[in-house]
Amino acid sequence: MHSFLRNTAQEIIQTYPELQNLVVVLPNRRAGLFFTKHLGTLIDKPTWMPEVKTIEDVFYQFAGQRPSDDLTLIFELYKVYQTLHPEPETFDRFYFWGEMILKDFNDVDQFMAEAKKLYLYLYEIKEIESDLSFLTDQQIALIRQFWDSFQNQGRGHQEKFLKFWQILYPLYDAFKASLSVSGMAFSGMLYRKVAEKLDVIAKPEKQYAFIGFNAFTKTEEKLIKHFVSEFRAKIFWDIDSYYLEDRNQEAGLFFREYRNDSIFGPTFPKEIPEQIAKRNAKIHTYATPLKTNQANLVGSLLEKVDKNENWEETVIILPDEQLLFPVLHTLPENLDKVNVTMGYPVKNTPVYAFLEAVLEMQRYIKVEDGIPLFYHQPLRSLLSSIYLQSVNPTFVMDLLREMKEQNQIYITQKKLHEGGAFFELIFRPLSSEQLFPYLSTLMEELAKRLGEEPLQRSYLYQCFKQLNRLRGNFEKQDGLSVDREFFIRLFRQVFREVKLPFEGEPLQGLQVMGVLESRNLDFKRVIICNMNESSFPPAGSLNSLIPYNIRRAFGLPVQEQNDAIYAYTFYRLLQSAEEVHMIYTTASDQGKVGEKSRYIQQMDVEMGLEMKEEVVYVPVDLKKTISIVIEKDDEVLRLLEKYVVNQDGKSRVTISPSALSVYLDCRFKFYLRYLAGIKEKEEVKEEIDASVFGNIAHYSMEFLYQGFQERKKRSFLEQEDFQDLKKNWVFPAIEKGVRKFYHLDDSADTKLSGQMAIVRDVLQKYLHRLLEIDEAEAPFQILSMEKAHQAKFQIDTVNGKVEVGLEGYIDRVDEQHGTIRLIDYKSGGDKKVFANIESLFDREDKNRNKAAMQTMYYGLLYQATHPENTKPLKPALFNFKEIFQEDFNPYLQQKEPKGKAVEIENYREFALLYENGLKGLLEDMFDPEIPFSQTEDWDKCRYCSYKEICGR
Repeated sequence: MHSFLRNTAQEIIQTYPELQNLVVVLPNRRAGLFFTKHLGTLIDKPTWMPEVKTIEDVFYQFAGQRPSDDLTLIFELYKVYQTLHPEPETFDRFYFWGEMILKDFNDVDQFMAEAKKLYLYLYEIKEIESDLSFLTDQQIALIRQFWDSFQNQGRGHQEKFLKFWQILYPLYDAFKASLSVSGMAFSGMLYRKVAEKLDVIAKPEKQYAFIGFNAFTKTEEKLIKHFVSEFRAKIFWDIDSYYLEDRNQEAGLFFREYRNDSIFGPTFPKEIPEQIAKRNAKIHTYATPLKTNQANLVGSLLEKVDKNENWEETVIILPDEQLLFPVLHTLPENLDKVNVTMGYPVKNTPVYAFLEAVLEMQRYIKVEDGIPLFYHQPLRSLLSSIYLQSVNPTFVMDLLREMKEQNQIYITQKKLHEGGAFFELIFRPLSSEQLFPYLSTLMEELAKRLGEEPLQRSYLYQCFKQLNRLRGNFEKQDGLSVDREFFIRLFRQVFREVKLPFEGEPLQGLQVMGVLESRNLDFKRVIICNMNESSFPPAGSLNSLIPYNIRRAFGLPVQEQNDAIYAYTFYRLLQSAEEVHMIYTTASDQGKVGEKSRYIQQMDVEMGLEMKEEVVYVPVDLKKTISIVIEKDDEVLRLLEKYVVNQDGKSRVTISPSALSVYLDCRFKFYLRYLAGIKEKEEVKEEIDASVFGNIAHYSMEFLYQGFQERKKRSFLEQEDFQDLKKNWVFPAIEKGVRKFYHLDDSADTKLSGQMAIVRDVLQKYLHRLLEIDEAEAPFQILSMEKAHQAKFQIDTVNGKVEVGLEGYIDRVDEQHGTIRLIDYKSGGDKKVFANIESLFDREDKNRNKAAMQTMYYGLLYQATHPENTKPLKPALFNFKEIFQEDFNPYLQQKEPKGKAVEIENYREFALLYENGLKGLLEDMFDPEIPFSQTEDWDKCRYCSYKEICGR
């Protein structure tokens, strides 16, 4: 296999007999490691090895110092900014664009642009227009293009830009002076310092060889040219004729420029290698539907590799770091050594997610009457984490259940502290001054609890180091305060850059690395994931305050150069590869279409190689969804027996009207909810929906009339009783209704939310209207409120006659003028008109009146509970949506054939028909030959909680 570093090492041995007198300079440390390995295998006698350095090492050696970290530099930049700006912004507003300014300053120095021309003269636009002698023709053209772009935006935009631009050169100049005084520097500053004083560098005692470079910054170019021309240094280019000779190939952009240079040109080899064209590599491309499918595909490709092959000759390139762990989990079992040459972002780890959730929670804490209250959404995220669940699982489970049952929007600090010491540490309101020491304490506590998890401890250690750095920088700043919002943003910004380095033997095993780590390295088998446009190459965006035209005019890097660097990195992988696998995904990601990389398209058009493309399908059944049918076998029939009345005259479970309605809608839904016991998901509701409103209204009416009976010691209501009820007892009844619905005891605070205050007002209006309706109907006697009524109902089954238990809660039973009214309160839009009794049990009838079926069911229950009753039973629906209508009529009505609706005066006249319908329905339920099948009416599935199970 061709290897650039091994071939170069061979040439070095032949060119430099005394290796100890040589300094080898490479683009990165990894390339230096492999170069040293090859050198060691080629040397056949004891000798001193050459010095192996990176280009950074060379510059920092001649500069006599190393750069400070970016966070320290931004603090220093802010200090200088404060002295220059008459009304400086706060540090938290400055920080995020201060990063861009620092990066721009670094580019200016790395590429040795004239900062005064770039910043100062550009501001003085009139001077530019009158005297352009200090600029080249190309710079003038590009700057004029830039100003032309402002013509359509108005003078205000120009003035705003110029006012901002005015401060940048003084800031650049004063910042560098301040750094020099304090003994600090940014990397570009050190590079420029060395490049501008090359003439004072004494001739080195050792010879220099520069190996494997592609794109130089201006400072690097100047230094290397100086070493070539003055100190006879050599350059070993890692190139191929495929992209060097083709002027349209972006990968050779820099090499073509260097080959035409008077100093660099002679260093190029007379014969340019033709590795890509001659190798005729086998190239395969794969399209996968989802990003994570790539990991499985990588695993299957590696399983096909011969066990006797050297894994060191295979590389997996991951442009997206998030694929690292999925890929590692799919590696073949026979693979015993893997070297990962890329850091894993700490931001993707569980520990970081937990720390961020703790900070996020702080944003939503509110204090009422000195009591800290914690908002339920971030609280649920924290309680669901393994770090809290492992400490006190019973407490967490009970608290989550209580939050659902009581619909708690805010939870008190006292309640959370019942979980123990760790909960006391987590759930506390923090001032901005407490954030740093608090996070340090929290990380130390987490470390104690992660004793048996070395990987998680490693993540936490990286976070702890970064936090201490951040804290140390802030403590050095006098008078600089940090509010909580800025701290959270800064925390995310700083930790976004932190990566967990992996330890391993870099010269052994399968190689897994990022894109840029592959420079100068050669592999026989190359597997590249995420070969999507905007991933490899990455999306074109330079985070800079300097406009594109201005950057080009002053020789600063623009996107074209970035594209050329990534193109070279890609094609360089093909120089030695005999087998290339490129995987891209067709799924859209973050609003971007899943488009294959331009490199795949270019290879297909330009290289003339045989490329095989394969679409990797995820098995998906595109057939019509198979109906789910639960046959009534012995086990299912045993489940139904819970409704059968036993010898003691009771059934274990009773059938409610809601259960019958569900059975009529969908037999399978009935099975899931009532027999399989699969409950619908319950969540904390911040909004008061119709069901919540209706339940609270039910309870409020119950307490209103119960309270009356307790106070007056009577159940008869006269018209004169209602004035006191409306004036004094509506609001207390609502308060009790709220407490009952949310499972609150009498001493609990009912300050639930602002929305609940509105609901209370609305409920008062509804209850006042109900009392007005009742006042008009008085006198009447309350017989019961929200009382359960039970009955035994006989049906025929294959095992003979059996009785099943029925039960229902009737909202209100009263007696008026010798008629017993069975009243059901409804918060929805239920209708009171129905066609006939048979229609109430017809599952095929799309207009089946569920409310009428339920209210007639109450008639059956009441009569069964009171067999001695001979009075009329009159079903009624108090529909909240209709009670404000002047012609409001609460009573059920049957529609006659001629279209006239007749009021139902007595359920007992319809009892036989209704009981026959109910009997047929229950016998259907217990019939072993009729399975629990899905409804054929898919409209009923639209809002069903179980539709995910059904696949509908």
